[in-house]
Amino acid sequence: MRILFTAFAIAMAGLSPVAATAQEMPADDATARNFAAFLDGLRPRAMAAGVSRATLDAMLPTLTFNPRVVALDRAQPGGNPAAGAAPAIAPFAPYRDRHVDADRIGRGRTRYQDLRPRLAPIERRTGVPEAIMMAIYGHETGYGTYTGDFDLLRSLSSLAYDGRRRELFTAEFIATLLMIERGFPRSQMKGSWAGATGYPQFLPSMYLRLGVDGDGDGKADIWRSETDALASIGNYLTNAGWRPNVPWGVGVRVPPDLDRASVRSRLTSPRCPRVFDRHSRWLTIAEWRRLGVQPVASPVPAETELASLIEPDGPNATAYLLTTNYRSILDYNCSNFYALSVGLLADAVAQ
Repeated sequence: MRILFTAFAIAMAGLSPVAATAQEMPADDATARNFAAFLDGLRPRAMAAGVSRATLDAMLPTLTFNPRVVALDRAQPGGNPAAGAAPAIAPFAPYRDRHVDADRIGRGRTRYQDLRPRLAPIERRTGVPEAIMMAIYGHETGYGTYTGDFDLLRSLSSLAYDGRRRELFTAEFIATLLMIERGFPRSQMKGSWAGATGYPQFLPSMYLRLGVDGDGDGKADIWRSETDALASIGNYLTNAGWRPNVPWGVGVRVPPDLDRASVRSRLTSPRCPRVFDRHSRWLTIAEWRRLGVQPVASPVPAETELASLIEPDGPNATAYLLTTNYRSILDYNCSNFYALSVGLLADAVAQ
């Protein structure tokens, strides 16, 4: 399974994974003993992955269970199995107004101009537009202004112990130990309660796989080097299939008489099915034009480019034709609202 995010499964709530702060909640004595035993049981797997006995001996005895992160995890949509069916999907417009707002656009344009000498070489290498990298940077951490203050080892070990998604969080816990094994101090291993870290909010396993050195100093430091962070974002999107010189999508006006049943996709996605279920089947831009779907923004993808339609606010509102590059943004965070707002913020920052 591709780990998203920056961890899609933990980023779907109104509460951002980096919004909460690391407030202490005590654990009882029985939980403390069971937690210590659970960690001791992870030693063979961690050592098989490459973590040394010395690192395990230094780190495991210092860890205590953190009920706070478990409470935050269970507060997410789908976090409580007894909560019933998923809530109805809200309209996109209020989310867009909060995430593609004048402040974020203004700060993005300022930081974009500051960072363009570093962004240009990354775009040349990866084919990912500078503005797309900036928009993800802006969405994830407010252009580096907040990255989370939770101790990753403690958070991830607590979430693994809780057991609801034990395999996911155990793997990320061991990946964090590997980062420490490679020389990153534990004091630097801070992030969201859900384990996302650094300027791009990568999960530890994603950092190990796709973090890159963008400034040429010999290490990929996504916590202190904006160049490394942006290069890593570009590398992530390239790995997710980004195609150079293709826009993510474009806003369109849909005629009221469009036969939506005729363009409905008959495919079911193996991942994020509720996200992809909102997308139509693929047609070329030229075919959409013949159906009366007209772009109302720019840049417009080429007439031969395949695109799917989404109407996030329903009929009679701005809709969007989405290219395969939109899917690359979804790979970063599998939420239509997130991906749409990244594309719109990038367009606004680049103006």
